[in-house]
Amino acid sequence: MADEKPNPDVDAGQVSDANTVNTTELSDKADAASGDAPLEEYKYISGIRLYTVTGAVTLVVFLMLLDMSIIGTAVPRITTEFQSLGDVGWYGAAYNLSSAALQPLTGKIYTYFKVKWSFLAFLAVFTLGSLICGVATSSSMLIGGRAIAGIGTSGLQNGGLTIITNSVPLEKRPALIGILMGISQLGIVIGPLLGGAITQYSTWRWCFYINLPAAAVVAVLLVMIDIPERPGKVEHSVLRTVLSKLDLSGFALFAPAAIMLLLGLEYGGRSHPWNSATVIGLLVGSVVTFIVFFFWEGRQGDDAMFPLGMIKRREVWTSLVTTMMIMGAVVLVNAFYLPIYFQSVKGVSPFTSGVYVLPNILSSLVFSVVSGLLVTKLGYYIPWVLGSSALAAIACGLLSTLSVDTSTGEWVGYQLILGARGAAMQMPLLAVQAVLPQAQISVGMALVIFTNTFGGAIFLTVAQTIFTNSLRSHIEQYVPTIDIEQVLAAGASGIREVVSEADLPGVLRAYSDSVDHVFYLLVAASVCGFVAGWGMGWNDLRKKKLAPLGGAEA
Repeated sequence: MADEKPNPDVDAGQVSDANTVNTTELSDKADAASGDAPLEEYKYISGIRLYTVTGAVTLVVFLMLLDMSIIGTAVPRITTEFQSLGDVGWYGAAYNLSSAALQPLTGKIYTYFKVKWSFLAFLAVFTLGSLICGVATSSSMLIGGRAIAGIGTSGLQNGGLTIITNSVPLEKRPALIGILMGISQLGIVIGPLLGGAITQYSTWRWCFYINLPAAAVVAVLLVMIDIPERPGKVEHSVLRTVLSKLDLSGFALFAPAAIMLLLGLEYGGRSHPWNSATVIGLLVGSVVTFIVFFFWEGRQGDDAMFPLGMIKRREVWTSLVTTMMIMGAVVLVNAFYLPIYFQSVKGVSPFTSGVYVLPNILSSLVFSVVSGLLVTKLGYYIPWVLGSSALAAIACGLLSTLSVDTSTGEWVGYQLILGARGAAMQMPLLAVQAVLPQAQISVGMALVIFTNTFGGAIFLTVAQTIFTNSLRSHIEQYVPTIDIEQVLAAGASGIREVVSEADLPGVLRAYSDSVDHVFYLLVAASVCGFVAGWGMGWNDLRKKKLAPLGGAEA
């Protein structure tokens, strides 16, 4: 190949400023081996088809995030109807466990199966789970429906991103991914508002029924549009693909390891003491199973569900660390503890607390979309990662000063600064797309999304431990005569019903100080994201072109 003359008419294999490869020869070899169409026949979509596809997948990811948060305000009515107060934890855990356990496998599924039909299959499973939740006649049936819906959501975000990846060239993806990530984040804040309104004025079952018509519309739109497949994709029989390509042995090790870890973190300090045999057994079992899993993955090489060679790349592992710190920690933990501050310290309703966090969400949406558009124009994503991480650290530091007397102007301003983290939301996804071969992009994006989900579960557990321990110690310090267990049982929105006027200032101060301690954790996470961001690679997306089979790297 070194003796051949470059083909000036083919630039699809150009992957750097100074080097080119003969993509004609590579394509011919790939075609001879697999029967796929030559690279030049690969066509992206544009115009109304592209807008329709982007809108459809954005709506699905929005529904997925909405489904995570909408149930919160409906839980009291559900527990009353089913007399199931002890099952509250499982309404969220069943959803998150099934979703997190399957996410890495979805990268393999999108690599070897048709993208559109795989996405529609996950959407169908999510819709089935929503339907079961809506018609549930018992708490157990509701939990089962949540688990099925979680299985469906495991492939929706990765699938939506893969569809966009296949639909437009790399240099045009930042703007579309920014729109998807920014708008879909509105589902988190709208969830509690919509759930409260539905539960109050209709029935909690519509919190799940609303997914059905929206999913039907998306399915019809996508069925009518041809979604491009990555070039060089080899078609095999379903049975052969399942047995030889999906690394089911790795999944059989990973799923129980992930579930044991998440259950151990879920139980620890809540339903079971941290030193209980149940929690210790789950955590130790998880560590041992993970060791066996990574040993197996090392033997599988590039066919592994977690290709270790991919993860060892600096650009990839730093992207995973960055998304864990910014998305898993800063975004998710903020979504939980800012409403706690507003409902407890400021004494507002759940609905009003959702309104109060709108500056954060809307600012994040603006930063996400604008950064995506500017990356498309300027090419580089690292400045946005570094800038947003730095501003997130400053904002979390400012939010750690929240007190009983903090003015509206202050907490609004702090949240507007915090919204800068929206500029970093899609950058780890772009970083792995910029450095990985085309055939590995779906797996790489699945790892980023999994790290986000898994990291969020871990950081929420750490934040909960910090908050609870701090609240106990501060209540003992400020109001030593009060019944701490009664205050904790009342929850953030019910403390004024169980605390006397004389004791209330001390309890409110304890809540405020405890929320502040959670933001110390987020300052540290933001700094870690800033440091990791330097390793994500100074790649100009405008100069990255598609290589056939993902193997033509200069």
